[in-house]
Amino acid sequence: MSDAGPIRISIQEIADHIQAEVIGDATQLIDHTAAMDNADLGSITYLKDKAYLQYLSETQASAVILKKDLAQQCPVTALVVDDPYVAYARVSQLFYPQPPVVPGIHESADISPEAQIADSAQVDAKAVIEAGVTIGENCMIGPGCILRAGCRIGDDTRLMGNVCIGLECEIGKRGLLHPGVVIGADGFGFANDKGQWVKIPQIGKVLIGDDVEIGANSCIDCGAVHDTKIGNGVKIDNLVQIGHNVVIGDHSIVVATAAIGGSSTIGSYCAIAGGTGLAGHLELCDGVTVTGMSMVSHSIHSPGVYSSGISVQETRQWRRNHARLHKLDKTIKELKDEIKSLKSERDKG
Repeated sequence: MSDAGPIRISIQEIADHIQAEVIGDATQLIDHTAAMDNADLGSITYLKDKAYLQYLSETQASAVILKKDLAQQCPVTALVVDDPYVAYARVSQLFYPQPPVVPGIHESADISPEAQIADSAQVDAKAVIEAGVTIGENCMIGPGCILRAGCRIGDDTRLMGNVCIGLECEIGKRGLLHPGVVIGADGFGFANDKGQWVKIPQIGKVLIGDDVEIGANSCIDCGAVHDTKIGNGVKIDNLVQIGHNVVIGDHSIVVATAAIGGSSTIGSYCAIAGGTGLAGHLELCDGVTVTGMSMVSHSIHSPGVYSSGISVQETRQWRRNHARLHKLDKTIKELKDEIKSLKSERDKG
């Protein structure tokens, strides 16, 4: 909802926005979105697959976004599209736009006179902006953010609060960094000298492309020597750790609690699911999906879906299987000996 009150948009205007075919009354006004099972009058919802088809016949929504093969089963106005989920995402943006940037600098912000801040930017309370920082047009720097010397923030980017951007790091245009994000902290680099760890200075930067979103409390380390690079359109969830010198290609996604080891390269249009671990110095080609809780210990050179996590089982069954796993080597050896003995008896016969 906007400060001026509810947004009301006709179904026809929505259809034009998402290039949908309307079946039903296109003159009705919509003022909010809703899930299929709790939609009410004035709302628009969506049906992306037949798993939720049970809710369609009883929906109270004013309109439903769905595929053509389900349109005849829709009891209210239907907006027919090829991909209902994508269409719904675009419709949601109409009703719930981000709050507008309010140009100005809060009196409690600590701003270096050598920083360059666009007149259209918003800088909130307690922000710290060091020398040589450049902040582009229509940016929002939330409360408590720290921008270290020489970093650059592209036009229309928002740092939501307590975000730290390291020395000379660069964030592209239209970025969105949620609270607690740390960009450009030292990578984990140490040399072992007879049992004692000697720190290796991390002198690289982090370079982030356009249209990148980074979830709360995620960390992207600066490069050790080379730069850490995040491509255009990348989406990173909460609590993700990305090590030094990592390169992630355009439009890839990394889901919560994933950890990517230093100097690994992930291609474009990849998906790294939640809880996945990626060892250092590996390469994933374009179009790789790794399912949740997997451990990637070698490079992947062919597109596809890869897994290594073990699905949950009933506890007693899991314990039996785990016990058998510990005996697996012995069992295989015994089985091989048995097969060898049977072959020997067959040959004698």
